[in-house]
Amino acid sequence: MDLYLEALAAELATLGQPQPVETLFIGGGTPTYLDVERLDRLLTIIQRWLRLAPAGEFSIESNPGTLTADKVAVLADHGVNRVSLGAQSFHPQLLEVLERDHDPAEVPRAVELVRRRIARLSLDLIFGVPGQRLEQWQGDLQQALALKPDHISTYGLTYEKGTRLWKQRRQELIQPLDEESELAMYTHAQDTLSAAGFEQYEISSFARPGGRCRHNQVYWANHAYFGFGMGAARYIEGRREVNTRDLKGYIRKALAGEPTAFQSEQLGPEERARETIAVQLRRVEGIERASFQEQTGFSLDLLAGPSIARHVGLGLLSDQGDCVQLTRQGQAVADTVIEELM
Repeated sequence: MDLYLEALAAELATLGQPQPVETLFIGGGTPTYLDVERLDRLLTIIQRWLRLAPAGEFSIESNPGTLTADKVAVLADHGVNRVSLGAQSFHPQLLEVLERDHDPAEVPRAVELVRRRIARLSLDLIFGVPGQRLEQWQGDLQQALALKPDHISTYGLTYEKGTRLWKQRRQELIQPLDEESELAMYTHAQDTLSAAGFEQYEISSFARPGGRCRHNQVYWANHAYFGFGMGAARYIEGRREVNTRDLKGYIRKALAGEPTAFQSEQLGPEERARETIAVQLRRVEGIERASFQEQTGFSLDLLAGPSIARHVGLGLLSDQGDCVQLTRQGQAVADTVIEELM
């Protein structure tokens, strides 16, 4: 852990001087796994090089079982103002399938700890888990709402190559949920959260008014962002880079002053424009034609006009003239629609 923090500090130092940022997000993993002293060191390192704007958003991801009052105090003292808790489910048997090591009772305990010092709280939930029933998903949503979060993310389970779940599926040790059941769960989440006063602003994201995740909105607008740490991605001046996911390799390269990226690509203007279509269409507000042209220099209709018209005809897109959006039916098959528009 100490070596990793040393390597992270070395990579951040390649900035040369502190950089102003509008949002900070520590996650993709469980940073609160660190003990209090190392967590304090992590936040100190980050704030040495990335200077958050006075009204900026500072988020951190956490698994419920890793939070303590002392850790929350450290987060709050460093200005963290938003915590994203990976609740995933309130059913022990589903958490076991997902290989999560927390107990459902730890979620409200963690929520209470966060509420004492930190203003904003988000909960992550997963649907489409092998063996999951609609009534279990209904229960998860209701238990999440009872904790009064500002934001809820609902993610359909994906089988990432190389993970244990992916291997179990390949070996037919588990049976993936059928698509009809997954769709029923997704639409139930939309209806339930909408009725509870949440607005859906992205395919998987629901927030109370004023509770949207500003950091993730940067990704979905296809604006620039820094990224540091093992496996981190960044997108600066049209260059997309991803750091190595090998721990020893990352530490060695960072401490030696070598580039930590294992993948780097300079996108041309049209590639950047098409990628902007892909990420902006995830937003409920969709793609606004005038701002798209201003951002990319390309006409949306010149790039994707016939495909847009075809998907409007299929009922998967809505064209309001000034903007193009996924319909509710389109949101359920968004990846396919986006791929065809690309």
